[in-house]
Amino acid sequence: MKRIEVGVGIVVGLLLFLFWQGVNILPVLLITALLAAVFITNQARQGGKNFVIAGCGTEERPLQFDDIGGQEVAKNELREALEFIHDMESIKRLGIRPLKGILLNGPPGTGKTLLAKAAAQFTDSVFAAASGSEFVEMYVGVGAQRVRQLFKQAKELAQKENKQSAVIFIDEIEILGGKRGQAASHLEYDQTLNELLVQMDGMSFEDEVRILVIGATNRADMLDDALLRPGRFDRQVKVDLPDKKGRLHILQLHTRNKPLADDVSLGEIAADTFGFSGAHLESVTNEAAISALRDNAQCITHEHLRGAVEKVMMGEKLDRIPNPAEKERIAIHEAGHAILGEYVQPGSVASVNIASRGRALGYVRQTQQDDLYLYTLDYLKGRIAVALAGALAEEKLLGNRSTGAASDFAYATDLAKQIVFGGMSPLGIVSQEDLPRELLHSTLSVIMKEEEDYVQDVLRQHEAALRETVQALQTKESLTGEQLRALLFAEAKISA
Repeated sequence: MKRIEVGVGIVVGLLLFLFWQGVNILPVLLITALLAAVFITNQARQGGKNFVIAGCGTEERPLQFDDIGGQEVAKNELREALEFIHDMESIKRLGIRPLKGILLNGPPGTGKTLLAKAAAQFTDSVFAAASGSEFVEMYVGVGAQRVRQLFKQAKELAQKENKQSAVIFIDEIEILGGKRGQAASHLEYDQTLNELLVQMDGMSFEDEVRILVIGATNRADMLDDALLRPGRFDRQVKVDLPDKKGRLHILQLHTRNKPLADDVSLGEIAADTFGFSGAHLESVTNEAAISALRDNAQCITHEHLRGAVEKVMMGEKLDRIPNPAEKERIAIHEAGHAILGEYVQPGSVASVNIASRGRALGYVRQTQQDDLYLYTLDYLKGRIAVALAGALAEEKLLGNRSTGAASDFAYATDLAKQIVFGGMSPLGIVSQEDLPRELLHSTLSVIMKEEEDYVQDVLRQHEAALRETVQALQTKESLTGEQLRALLFAEAKISA
């Protein structure tokens, strides 16, 4: 860099001197600009790129597998694969071919990058990280050049730190390793993938520096078959969303450095956050700490955590204030959802709100005691009933419906389609592609009408509780699940 600056200084000084002598320097400026453009283009074509490469000891506290929660299956499978690097003597004795690549496949935010870093620490390897988008540019050959450079830099750093192995982590590998032949107008993608395949084929058990390539993606279906064959990415590790036990472990990890009040129940928060990734849960604990700071609290309370869950799910509260008629309609709509939710699944409603968050004018947050991965016919019908209850509550108390139920109807329709395509409707087992649209429509209408009748019957039985819930929401703007259940229990006692 210094030599470039000195050269530029000399050229500028020479041009000023010539100008002072009365020489026409315009042709010289044109030639200089042309040479500079050629130099910059050549640098870009060479693809000079320094990837993020580090030894395991460069962090203050190296990341261990124990620091990653909610992925016990993935960690165990990854540890087993890494033993091929860790225990070389057993590998030689048993004649095992070492693994060259491991593919981490799962939704965003589930900890794929953290697992790769922990793998480098576990094997005492240097860690090289790159993203698939860093390899492909407009210049032909740049991607292949950068693949070679990545492997070269990893080997050089390992030798410099006297380590025998290196872990190369490629995030978003579907960009680099997508199916060949799909980008017909630009063969740079294919050349880059071909170079990665060549580099992996050239990796040997006898190399001075043993390299393990770890790829991460949430679109494994896009990867080229040649990349996934044995001898390249030998093993695929599923990194899925954590279950309730895993979410509790993640919350415990992220609250180690945070003061929690005595009323905090991380188990309840874990149960409330079905479908959250590790990144979501980290955001929940961080938002709870921010709320505690805003309230000048010494500790993070359970209410801070519950508010953080809703903020991560729905967004920040808005200052949108509906007029009194709209506020009443919103309260009726959400009260209908809440009462049917509690009737269908007792104890499931966590909170009812008519304060605007994100695109929602109001919302009901429901939880479940156990994570569900299979849905029965009764469960799906119950969810449809809850979705329809908002509009039907409006119709019962106000005499008409509103456009606020559009997303509810779309959700209910999707659930009804699951019933049909799951073979649980009167049609029996059907082919989704061959089912006539008219027959599908009529079947969905029958399912919806049956649930409408059911919801209207439930609302008729609990009209008093519905009106009391609406009144309470208009006064307080939100009710906890316990407060809602108290209203329903009081109505039940009066009815008895």
